[in-house]
Amino acid sequence: MATIRIASLILLAGAIAFGQTAPASSDGGDSGTSNDLFVMFGSDLVRPGLLPKANYNIGLGQTFKFLKKDPIGDEITFAYTYENAGSHGFLHSDFESHTEALGLMKNFGIPGTKRVTGYTWIQGGITSLTGTRSCRIDIYDGESLGAIIHFNDHHSMWIQETYNKIASLPWYTTVSIGYTRSW
Repeated sequence: MATIRIASLILLAGAIAFGQTAPASSDGGDSGTSNDLFVMFGSDLVRPGLLPKANYNIGLGQTFKFLKKDPIGDEITFAYTYENAGSHGFLHSDFESHTEALGLMKNFGIPGTKRVTGYTWIQGGITSLTGTRSCRIDIYDGESLGAIIHFNDHHSMWIQETYNKIASLPWYTTVSIGYTRSW
């Protein structure tokens, strides 16, 4: 829990430091694409019992300007997620999962502000479940809704809620906060 508090304070300090610079208009004359590197820390609420578990995510995304009007998505992502399913909460245990997922994200504006935008994110991939005699491989599906706070053209903070489903396990939700570096 202390790690999440420290990460939140660092992100808040970044928001204050970069909060004076408004993001540039997306109508600029750039190449039409942008790249994102994101790191997210979160907590799963596992069913049944609502026990908090660690969820760490890192990934890359590429936004395509020509897809801005596409109702399905304008950013393709690849993400790796580590989740702790053991009894230690946020620490490493023998019961964990490793997920590699491709995703399609749709970014959208929120009326009245350019500093905060919203997004939906659909992901599908493969999960490796460890902690038993053999590693079990299963199908993963994640559906997210979130907000992005833009500090400037290159730095932003994500806050999201994700509904996760692994084919052979009960569904669970993840609340995450993260940092993104765009170029």
